[in-house]
Amino acid sequence: MWFVFALLSSVFAALTSILAKVGIEGVNSTLATAVRTGVVLVMSWGMVFLTGAQDGLSAISRKSWLFLVLSGLATGASWLCYYRALQIGEASKVVPIDKLSVVITLVLAFVFLHEQVTGKSIIGCILIGAGTLLMVL
Repeated sequence: MWFVFALLSSVFAALTSILAKVGIEGVNSTLATAVRTGVVLVMSWGMVFLTGAQDGLSAISRKSWLFLVLSGLATGASWLCYYRALQIGEASKVVPIDKLSVVITLVLAFVFLHEQVTGKSIIGCILIGAGTLLMVL
């Protein structure tokens, strides 16, 4: 089931890029990011209440709070940079560079989470990096 959700995530991420590129025209990129974030906030809390997950709020540990807040700050910084890049650059060039996050994530997962690096993941990282360069040059 994780694969279905991951695939849907990539489809929605692609739609996000195209819709954002059209929607950001003539709009300050920071303001556009705030509008997008507001929509995501309402949608996320709507799902929390729809599924009854709000009862779990009190069970979140301090460590989890810290890392969730840090993750939120990283997401915000990513979105601000992404929208600015999308506003001034071509979507067909901005998006592949943004997807280098896959390579960076694999490296960080190895360094900080001590996840195993396989030959396949190394080859995949090289191919993603090479494909990104090919697409943006």
